Amino acid sequence: MADEQGATARETYDPHANIDRWLRVWRDERLFEAGDLTPASPKDEKRTLVVSMFPYPSGDLHMGHAEVYSISDTMARFARMRGHQVLNPIAWDSFGLPAENAARKRDLDPRDWTYGNIDIQAESFERLGISFDWRTRFHTSDPEYYRWNQWLFLKLYEHGLAYRKEAPVNWCPNDETVLANEQVVQGKCERCGTDVVKRNLTQWFFRTTRYAQRLLDDMDQLQGKWPDEILSMQRNWIGRSTGAHIDFAVEGRDEPVRVFSTRPDTLYGATFFVVAADSALADELCDAEHRTRFEEYRAGLASKAEMDRLAIDRPMTGVFLGRHALNPVSGEKLPVYASDYVLADYGTGAVMAVPAHDQRDLNFARAFDLPVRVVVDTGEADPAETGVATAGDGVLVNSGSLDGLRKDEAIARVIADLEQREVGQGAVTYRLRDWLLSRQRYWGTPIPIVYCDACGAVPVPDDRLPVTLPESGYTLRSEGGKAPLETAAAWVRTDCPSCGGEARRDTDTMDTFVDSSWYFLRYPNPHYEDGPFDPAGIAAWLPVDEYVGGKEHATGHLMYARFLTKVLHDLGMVPFTEPFTRLTNQGQVIMNGKAMSKSLGNLVNLQEQIAQHGPDAVRVTMLFASPPEDDIDWADVSPAGSVKWLARVWRLAGDVGAAAPASGDADQQLRVAVHRLVDEATQAMEAKRFNVGIARLMQLTNILRQAVDRTPGPGDEAVREGASALVRMLACFAPFTAEDCWVRLGREPSVLRAGWPEADPALLVEDRVTCVVQVAGKFRDRLEVAPDIGEEELQRLALGSGKVQAALGGAEVARVIVRAPKLVNFVPARG
Repeated sequence: MADEQGATARETYDPHANIDRWLRVWRDERLFEAGDLTPASPKDEKRTLVVSMFPYPSGDLHMGHAEVYSISDTMARFARMRGHQVLNPIAWDSFGLPAENAARKRDLDPRDWTYGNIDIQAESFERLGISFDWRTRFHTSDPEYYRWNQWLFLKLYEHGLAYRKEAPVNWCPNDETVLANEQVVQGKCERCGTDVVKRNLTQWFFRTTRYAQRLLDDMDQLQGKWPDEILSMQRNWIGRSTGAHIDFAVEGRDEPVRVFSTRPDTLYGATFFVVAADSALADELCDAEHRTRFEEYRAGLASKAEMDRLAIDRPMTGVFLGRHALNPVSGEKLPVYASDYVLADYGTGAVMAVPAHDQRDLNFARAFDLPVRVVVDTGEADPAETGVATAGDGVLVNSGSLDGLRKDEAIARVIADLEQREVGQGAVTYRLRDWLLSRQRYWGTPIPIVYCDACGAVPVPDDRLPVTLPESGYTLRSEGGKAPLETAAAWVRTDCPSCGGEARRDTDTMDTFVDSSWYFLRYPNPHYEDGPFDPAGIAAWLPVDEYVGGKEHATGHLMYARFLTKVLHDLGMVPFTEPFTRLTNQGQVIMNGKAMSKSLGNLVNLQEQIAQHGPDAVRVTMLFASPPEDDIDWADVSPAGSVKWLARVWRLAGDVGAAAPASGDADQQLRVAVHRLVDEATQAMEAKRFNVGIARLMQLTNILRQAVDRTPGPGDEAVREGASALVRMLACFAPFTAEDCWVRLGREPSVLRAGWPEADPALLVEDRVTCVVQVAGKFRDRLEVAPDIGEEELQRLALGSGKVQAALGGAEVARVIVRAPKLVNFVPARG
């Protein structure tokens, strides 16, 4: 038998040696295919769909890709080895701004850049050992796919869920396109980091607000299956508020201006009225005398980010519009101001200002010398003197008939009064805004609407879909403020589907979140031509059982996918209302405590790591470093250590496979140890604690190595059983090495067919357990007892301990805490 440390060159573990061989075996034997993708039988518990958020082809795979796909692949392999029919699909999120910007920078067609990167990533996925069913492959930039983006858009348009309006939008000056609220982070474009500004543009929206309450209510289905953090982020983003709509009459305007307030009980404390300076309402209310000052003020707003406008600790600015609003309960005239601290696209773009009880209102009142009236006595000092608003609950004062009431009573009284006089009503509002999906870029799905002078906006008929992108005659570079598709004059000109006259295509493309809001539904049959997805495939595989991806998508992609799934359910197209049954978030791969970036000089190249250590070691290192949701600092891990462990397993398999079976009974103590570790590894895998699972495999490696090198030796049946279990479990983490080891054990490939080992329940029963005995909570002794010992017997044995008696020192026992069979604690009486 070869010594573990003295292997010859022929016996040296090479992490790269057989990669091509196993890729060929897996491909030829179609090991990762899920059988019939559209079986007639409905989904059952043995049919599992594991999906990772699909990759964007910005270049080759990076460290983050290696982490997320190692996690999802481990899930898929574990389910497959436990007898599940597993679909582990792959597609590419191939439209989008980064590809267009990269193509523009390099003077390339976005198609060449995008599909070239996809081919590179596809090869890297294979060489990383990811067990995709490659029959599912598609790309969202394929006309065969984005045709159905357009079809779904038209379905939403038909049902009043897609509409076009002029609105203030987030504009990225660098990328020259609008952004949804979810794509603005700390006032900056999430893609390029440029400060976002506001512009008024006519844009397309999906009516997500119609589903706000259902998005909240259906989270009950996800409780305990999605991370609590993600559910909390979604609840906060939806932002349900209860209160009242209140109508304020305004001088010179026929219709009142409606505002929403969560605290209608403070209505008597309103001392002025504020409208968003960049809203149409402000423009309408401004009188001629104040027009010049207002327009100068509004012109300066374009460069202010939304987060800056909402900040409390900044100088307040605004301009009087020359009009007054009428407080509907007191009849008081309130001056109307325009200011940047009110946002046009939140609520009605107008607020009643109650400076004593709202800090931003108070800051504005102090800046413009406006009255501050306390109407809720909270016991705190007067805000007019302290400069600190009192936002808490208390007793109503200075509020007419409401005086002496507490908050809830006062709110109910005010709402009843408003409704009786028809100047307001109880209401629920949401922070969630409608999904702005227009993008002024080329590399996306064209919006299937044409504009006819005679017929207006006309949907493109189904039989004319897809509306494909022009392949020539356009420019990616801005020309006089024109969007790229506007420059494609021949493409823009078309005929009206309704009257046949001259018409113009819509020159915006869709937000790429539209692509990713339903792509997973197409996986069972990506070539289906009679609709966006195959109903038979939906019945067989959906909803997604395990979804893996970053928590940065909590209020973007995940919200949009949930919204569209509910729309499709209402249209009778899917039988479920939530798309992802379980969600796993992976952390980041960082370096020296910071996110990897070229500018910081701490970028780790995945391909270099694979070239140095092999794909299995990279996978094992990722999975062993931490639970999936935690960050991995690459400076703190050891791929070289993973190589050493895999080499130990490889040598162990060779030693066991080369030895003749021993005669006689198997080492029973070793069998017990093996089965207990198999059981612990299985529990860890079920809990997605892959780092714990690998730790148990490492323990198993150690005890088997000891058994091989000493007694009972490599031929013992318990050793052979343990080595088989070890290699089979290893197949989830290090698939290439596991295949090599399986052959070295003398078995026919593939190890995947052998399945996950099962622990024998009879070997998991403990004959004796250790009971800790304490006196006043301090350890005094330990006893070896039967696992089914009763509390009285355990207490009697513990009290008989000489160490316990010495610790008690003759004191009376006031109380005994018994947790059979593991703990007894004697609490002495105080002397």
